[in-house]
Amino acid sequence: MFCYQCEQTAQGKACTSIGVCGKQPDVAALQDLLTHAVQGLSLYAVEGRNKGIVDAETNLFTCEAIFSCLTNVDFDPARFEQMIRKAVTLREAMKAKVAAAGGKTDFTQAAASFSPAGTMAELVKQGEAVELHPNPTGNPDIESLKMILMFGLRGVAAYTDHAKILGQEDDAVYAFIHQAMATLLRDDLSADDCIGAAMKCGEMNLRAMELLDAGNTGAYGHPVPTEVPLGAKAGKALLVSGHDLKDLDQILQQTAGKGINVYTHGEMLPCHGYPELKKHPHFHGHYGTAWQNQQKEFAAFPGAIVMTTNCIQRPKGEYQDNIFTTGLVGWPGVTHIGDNKDFSPAIDKALAMPGFGSDTDKGSVMVGFARNTVMSVAGQVIEAVKNKAIRHFFLVAGCDGAKPGRNYYTEFVEKVPADCMVLTLACGKFRFFDKKLGAIGGIPRLLDIGQCNDAYSAIQIAVALAGAFECGVNDLPLSLVLSWYEQKAVAILLTLLHLGIKDIRLGPSLPAFITPGVLDVLVKNFDIKPVSTPDEDLKTILG
Repeated sequence: MFCYQCEQTAQGKACTSIGVCGKQPDVAALQDLLTHAVQGLSLYAVEGRNKGIVDAETNLFTCEAIFSCLTNVDFDPARFEQMIRKAVTLREAMKAKVAAAGGKTDFTQAAASFSPAGTMAELVKQGEAVELHPNPTGNPDIESLKMILMFGLRGVAAYTDHAKILGQEDDAVYAFIHQAMATLLRDDLSADDCIGAAMKCGEMNLRAMELLDAGNTGAYGHPVPTEVPLGAKAGKALLVSGHDLKDLDQILQQTAGKGINVYTHGEMLPCHGYPELKKHPHFHGHYGTAWQNQQKEFAAFPGAIVMTTNCIQRPKGEYQDNIFTTGLVGWPGVTHIGDNKDFSPAIDKALAMPGFGSDTDKGSVMVGFARNTVMSVAGQVIEAVKNKAIRHFFLVAGCDGAKPGRNYYTEFVEKVPADCMVLTLACGKFRFFDKKLGAIGGIPRLLDIGQCNDAYSAIQIAVALAGAFECGVNDLPLSLVLSWYEQKAVAILLTLLHLGIKDIRLGPSLPAFITPGVLDVLVKNFDIKPVSTPDEDLKTILG
């Protein structure tokens, strides 16, 4: 196997025997084969659009298939076999429609005529033959840029899928995904071609996050400042981790009146700020802290656990029986909740388990500082900047992970001067989310904007402030200090670069798929740089 799509890849180079995330070589091969099959499907989908043929099932499946290859989503070989075969079925159906419309069908790329083998073992061999890795005879910088685009597409597909679940979609996003997947099959791409496609990926990711924002706020209201307890309440318990608000909503509805308290974990913490979710009296609080503690937290949780999407470590040990997955998430040996979203198995497990024996108080944190909330006090913020009560804003955001080096973000936030504010989002905040930083003029110094996709809200805040100060975003007293782990972070970074945001600090280490040549382009054009130490970075930023 060869995989270097996440920050924790082995030795900072690539996982070649087993994934650091727990991904087995057969799953890695099947993911690469699915990617190959989807590229073949995309060739015909692009030609179909040229002839006015757009298929909703193909659009949705393409996003689901690409999303399934994102880190920590699906490790179930049987599900990948099903998707590989479905990709070919959809490809052949689209090919027939294109042929009937007089379109091009004589594609010479292997992906256009790929035929899946009959057995799982043979499929794995086919996957090994099309393994996703840089072409050793190709231009290393071109190969690097192609990988950036591929991994960015996985992030875009994830957000697009999340948005579709809430009824929000835009065919322009589907069209771009198909076009980009087909483009990646070309061997005549220039650096400019690849950079242009990567910037377009960032643009389309902004649209995908906008759609998801519309879906979340349209269904559950705009987040409002909310205090969330970190302790437990005596009684039966069910924990929800992942990202999908709709799954949480359905769990809350199905557990109503059953004597079960529902807790969030990880990126579900911001859900407590949504009016339509927080109205449930048994929606109690948040359980768990940083990413590296997840295995211990899950093993200690005395109730059922529902995982709705990625960014969760593969469960290990006997407590697997307490875990249930939904949507695209899947692991062998773990019960999966079907598309009917009947959470009865998880609810029954929660009722059968002991739950918390007594109330515990572990303090609380505040959530709900998305764009509507922040902009409602924009006047105060602007005045505070003008009278120098607020010197600088730091967006300290991104992914968490277990690899050493992420204590940088905790130390950085702790050392941010008292006249500066910290905005945060995504699971990286669990390094410091419970720090008591006080307030400036009644406004908390630590503002939790939300999930990783709420980078959309952060961008809207920055744009609005730039408008108020009559300057560009890069001229604001604002610095971005980002952590990355998986491919949604790649997509968000491409969005920021598409918007022309400069002087981003990225860590805890740079992606293995970025060559020195590509890094040089990023430094020259965007002044992107790796994090160093909190003291050095703060001194450089603040002077």
